[in-house]
Formats: sequence, C-alpha cells, structure tokens
Amino acid sequence: MKWGELEEEPCSMARTIGVIGDRWTLLILRECFLRTRRFEGFQSSLGITRHLLAERLKKLVRQGVLRRIPYQDSPKRHEYILTQKGLDLYPIMMAIVHWGDIHMVDARGRPLLHEHRKCGKDFHPVMVCSECGEPLLAKEVHTHPGPGARRNSPSAAPENPKAKTEAKAKTEAKAKTKAKTKATTRRRAA
Repeated sequence: MKWGELEEEPCSMARTIGVIGDRWTLLILRECFLRTRRFEGFQSSLGITRHLLAERLKKLVRQGVLRRIPYQDSPKRHEYILTQKGLDLYPIMMAIVHWGDIHMVDARGRPLLHEHRKCGKDFHPVMVCSECGEPLLAKEVHTHPGPGARRNSPSAAPENPKAKTEAKAKTEAKAKTKAKTKATTRRRAA
C-alpha cells in the first residue's frame, strides 16, 4: 500500500487513515470538537504553519469532514464547521482520548474531563455492541469478509462456519437472558 492510495483500498481502516491518519489532522479535529472554528484559532492552538494548516483544512473540506463557511467579506474569511461525516468521527476521537487517559497521563491525572450534559456526570467512553449492548473486547470479536472485500486478499479467507455459528448462538443466548431479566424486573416493578 502506498500512503497516497490508502483512500482507494478495499479496507475501511485504510480508507479512514487516508483521511485522518496524520497527527496534524487529528489535532485539527480535536480543536474542532473543542469548538475552534477559525483559521487563526487553529493556528494559535496548535502552533502549526499556515501552509500546513491550509493544506489539512482543504483536505478535510474536500473529504466532506468540514464545511467552509464565510463569516467576513473584507477581507474574506471562513469558519470550518464539522459536517455530519465529521461529527461521526467523535467516537474515534474519544477512543483515542480514553487510551491516552489510561496510558499517557502523568501523576496529575487526566488533562480534560468530559461531562455528559444529559446526566451531568464525567464519563469514560465505552464501546458496546450495537446488537446486544455488551462492551466490546478484542478477544470476543470475530471478523469475516463483507460484501466489499477483495476476493484474493488475506482478509477474504474462507470463514470458519462452526465458529460463526457458535458466536451467533452465544450472542442470541445473551440477548435472551437480557430480555428475561428485563421482563422479570418489569413484573416486579408492576
């Protein structure tokens, strides 16, 4: 794989890295989520050169991650606003922050706390299965080729049907147990 061709690879991770996979882009996105919108704001927060910042912002606009909106006519100036595609990067950014909060903090602790406005509590981001709601652990995830896989790639190797059946049975059993627990709780409450 060549760096400039990552966006063309039949791999979701490679394509994503082709868009956001350098340190300046990730830091620009961090600033976007911290509500920085203007070129000067990015530059002063990051200490990045104007040329490099302009290049990264153009790429994020071209990729549909940011929108460029004029806020002043003379001289012409723009704000950079996250699109829905950009907002959908939030879980990735929070996963990186969480890893840093666990493995890269000093004795003083986390540099930023994140509060969930709905409940008013500081939180740690947790990734869960969209189907059963259980936390996801690397050891408990099986991958298999999807419809966009390249036929001759190593990731498109024939899948193990027995393992797939066993994993599906476990997921279904967990879902049934969870449903029974909810039903019991509802009956007790009534």
